[in-house]
Amino acid sequence: MRTSSILALTVVCLLALTSSALAKMETVAKQVILQDVETGQVLFSKNHDQRMPTSSMSKVMTMYMVFDALKKGEITMDTEFKVSEKAWKKGGSKMFVEVGKKVKIKDLIRGVIVQSGNDATIVLAEGLAGSESVFAQRMTFKAKELGMKKSNFVNASGWPDPNHYSTAEDLAILAKRIMQDFPEHYGLYKEKEFEFNDIKQPNRNPLLYRDIGADGIKTGHTEVGGYGLIGSAANDNRRVIIVVNGLSSEKERADVGSKIIEWGLNGFENKTIYSVGSEVAGAKVLLGKEEIVPLITKDDVRITIPVSGRENIKTTVHYNSPLRAPILKGQQVATIKINVPDMESFEFPLYAGQAVEEVGFFKRALANAKLMIKNNL
Repeated sequence: MRTSSILALTVVCLLALTSSALAKMETVAKQVILQDVETGQVLFSKNHDQRMPTSSMSKVMTMYMVFDALKKGEITMDTEFKVSEKAWKKGGSKMFVEVGKKVKIKDLIRGVIVQSGNDATIVLAEGLAGSESVFAQRMTFKAKELGMKKSNFVNASGWPDPNHYSTAEDLAILAKRIMQDFPEHYGLYKEKEFEFNDIKQPNRNPLLYRDIGADGIKTGHTEVGGYGLIGSAANDNRRVIIVVNGLSSEKERADVGSKIIEWGLNGFENKTIYSVGSEVAGAKVLLGKEEIVPLITKDDVRITIPVSGRENIKTTVHYNSPLRAPILKGQQVATIKINVPDMESFEFPLYAGQAVEEVGFFKRALANAKLMIKNNL
């Protein structure tokens, strides 16, 4: 009978932890997520999967669509889109484009990223899809492709609508993909001002004006959703993403956002638990020419942990015991589960470090007979 085998291990010679080392973060924000970019670990969350209005944070999704079109060669930075009356009349934050005029993509992008222009957003949407509503449908479809399962867009700017929503978790996914998929454009998010039509406007992201290593990404505000932002910051060793929403003022948004980012950068570090190709354990093999197969990692196993403490990280290896031959080298046959005090556990795959051939017919028959006898006792 095959059973799940758990091999308990203790990781030694690593930075250890105590339950008091991980100070609890508290915030007045309604929705929050803080994530380490390299490991993907969530360091802090509050209502992270709760549906919420996204306001101008939606424009990050709009920019994903624009950057994707640039990458595919559908447009260039010098492509010009005409300003419609709908775009020109749109209220809220503006780039101050003029109706009937043509504006280059490179200017419209900065008009959205730096100035948060609703008008510029609509010009881009109409230019790429013919209408803002069709563009919003494409935004939703692309969001699902990215893994943003709880997001729906009905416009390009984030203009209030009960059917226009996302979650902190989904927006964190989007922020990471913007950085990963379009690194050549990500630097635009740290520009502090942009001038168009002789009107100079500052970037509304308050994190850029604080000495915390921030270089993006986008603020938002509606009466229903409150003040929010998608932010990212890095130090010499790590980068974090934050999404925060539901705050009462610009000052509260700036203070809360910077506090959580500093806590995430200064209170944690990334450690390699196992290097690529490390043998973690051995697994029993049934009907194989080898009785044990080594379990190895294909990549570095790195985790984010608090910077202080003295209690060991615990790891366990899980596999269906015994494994049955034949086994291919490199075949995934097990997982390793890592538990860190006061943090969520997480798992990594383990692979067969060598091939294990099946024994011949007579040895198989004998082993199966012994196994049947054992199971009937």
